Amino acid sequence: MEGKKYISVGTVVAIQGPVVDVKFAEDQSIPRVFDVIETKTFDGNEVILEVAEHLPGNITRCISLTDTTSIQRNCPAYNTGQPVKIPVGDELFGRIIDAVGKPLDGGPIVVTKETDVIRKPPVKATFRLKGPREKFEVLETGIKIIDLLFPQVKGGKTGVLGGAGCGKTIVILELINNIVSKHSGACVFTGVGERIREGNDLFYELRDHNLLPRVMMAFGQMNESPGARADVIRTGITMAEYIQNKNKDVLLFMDNVFRFVQGGQEVSTLLGRVPSETGYQPTLASEVSEFQERIRSIEGAGSVTAFEAVYVPADDMTDPAVVAIFSYLDSVMALSRDMVQRGLYPAVDPLLSSSSSLDTAIVGRRHFKIAQDVLFMFTKYAELKKIVAVIGVEELSSQDRLVYERAQKLQNYMTQPFTVGEVFTGIKGAYLTVEETLNDCEDIMSGKHDKKSARDLYMIGKVPE
Repeated sequence: MEGKKYISVGTVVAIQGPVVDVKFAEDQSIPRVFDVIETKTFDGNEVILEVAEHLPGNITRCISLTDTTSIQRNCPAYNTGQPVKIPVGDELFGRIIDAVGKPLDGGPIVVTKETDVIRKPPVKATFRLKGPREKFEVLETGIKIIDLLFPQVKGGKTGVLGGAGCGKTIVILELINNIVSKHSGACVFTGVGERIREGNDLFYELRDHNLLPRVMMAFGQMNESPGARADVIRTGITMAEYIQNKNKDVLLFMDNVFRFVQGGQEVSTLLGRVPSETGYQPTLASEVSEFQERIRSIEGAGSVTAFEAVYVPADDMTDPAVVAIFSYLDSVMALSRDMVQRGLYPAVDPLLSSSSSLDTAIVGRRHFKIAQDVLFMFTKYAELKKIVAVIGVEELSSQDRLVYERAQKLQNYMTQPFTVGEVFTGIKGAYLTVEETLNDCEDIMSGKHDKKSARDLYMIGKVPE
């Protein structure tokens, strides 16, 4: 703490896990809510506390953003008078920081010309968020089912929703690999409450593909305090806003937004707030809104295109946290456990998912028609599958049998080997242009590939001639 200026000094009077109470003398100024208080553990590690509420007797109740092990009672705690700030600048490219801006990659401390607070209100919507529809710019992802049914638009928000083990992180990693390598611009990856192994794999994946110099990373993983897990999403958005203000387009990836809600839920419980009927914090809607409304494109600055992985507890799409999150999304890609069990990867269920970007004014009439025809075939297949389970495929009428078999081929065609999954599948990753996907789907539905079996179209890129 040497060499720093502080407004006042208090003493730690209670520690309950990540909750720390700091008492200030009557004649000293008490820190504001969300200001930072710094202290040290018995073995010299710095602890950063964020003020959460004021208690009687000049006591501030704080949530720790770092580990509180070995903090002593009555040790000094220094009021900085400032909210959490992180360094922002091009020096963050290729680096990993935590919620408070400290490096996690073993490198030197990040030194930049500017710092910025991570908590701030969203820009007031006194501008036109989006221009006429014909100005929308479609981002090609190279993933067949996404480009066909859930086209990505620059400046949009897309959610990848699914239960545990459905492949959310793999889809997000493939999107990073494909979009960052094919489109110019910068990327911010925010790891919120996920496994350290996944962050480690991502770092080396980006380094091996020479994408690291274009990516900033912020991690607040599962082993960290709930305060850090709740705040790291704001750190990621602050980094994205820095790039956006430089008039550059930025891709913002967040894995996993549900863990942000979970971190806020733990903080709320630790502070003794009465939970809502479903067990979530009473401030759920306002907390989700606070960060979601900051992710927006501003006229005269760059665009922010967000991809958010969302864990769905017990595969329940009506969970209050999931509902609160996906109400802000332009596209929702729901991952199906049934498809995972049948080996159909990526396990995006087209009938559970939706996209506001699938519009003739954005993707064109041909793309829209092919997408609608594919969705019709999938709907018909879901109906016929129940009948086939009872009477067998031989008992279907010739027309229904044709639709059933072509839909089966389409479903297998929508599977795709991923570049980031090569180590697991042993199959080289495939990247398809939108035009190639449209042509293949048109050929399958027209009957050009009727002589091929559904198995021939499983886990391939383009349909072989």
